[in-house]
Amino acid sequence: MSGIRGRDTGPERLIRSALHRLGFRFRLHPADVPGRPDLILPRYNAALFVHGCFWHGHDCSLFRLPGTHREFWRTKIRRNIERDAEVARLLAQLGWRQLTIWECAFRGPDSIGIEEAVRRTARWITSRRGRGEIRGRT
Repeated sequence: MSGIRGRDTGPERLIRSALHRLGFRFRLHPADVPGRPDLILPRYNAALFVHGCFWHGHDCSLFRLPGTHREFWRTKIRRNIERDAEVARLLAQLGWRQLTIWECAFRGPDSIGIEEAVRRTARWITSRRGRGEIRGRT
C-alpha cells in the first residue's frame, strides 16, 4: 500500500491540466483546508476531490472487496468513507462548495470519458451548486 499515491494521480493530473487550459486557476493540496482537497479554486470557493472508486468504497463496477483479508479491507474502506463524510461536513461549515470526481468517470465499462468529465466539472465550478459528484454512467 505504500506504493499507492495519495496525490498527483493520473486522473487528478488530467483534470488539472484540462481545467488549466480552460483558464481556471487553483491551488493543490492546501494544508490549511480540511481534508487537503486535490484542488481548490478560491475564486469560486470550490474544493475538488478526485477519488479512486476502490479506496473510497464507491458503489460502481470498479469497486469489489478483495477476496482475502476481507475484514481488514472492509474496516479500512469504511473508515475512509467516514473520514470523507467528516471532511465534507467541515468544508460545508467553512462555506466551501465540494465536488467529487470519481475514477469511474474516466475508466471502466461505464466511463463518460475525460472530455465529458471536464465539461461537467467546469460547468459545476461556475455554477452556484453547493455539492456535486461526477461519476460514470449508472
